[in-house]
Amino acid sequence: MPNPKHRFSKTRTAKRRTHYKIDAPTFVACSNCGTSVLYHRVCPECGFYRGRLAIEKNATA
Repeated sequence: MPNPKHRFSKTRTAKRRTHYKIDAPTFVACSNCGTSVLYHRVCPECGFYRGRLAIEKNATA
């Protein structure tokens, strides 16, 4: 197993790490109420997922 002969500089290490970019999560509109929801998640407002009721929400006011 080869070992490095020289130490990498901080600049060279930082240049290698600059290519990583984090992506923002993708939001879609809920098909039932229209609020923004993450993909593949149940809507926190109405409880619908893919057009069907997944979680029964109580309307307490």
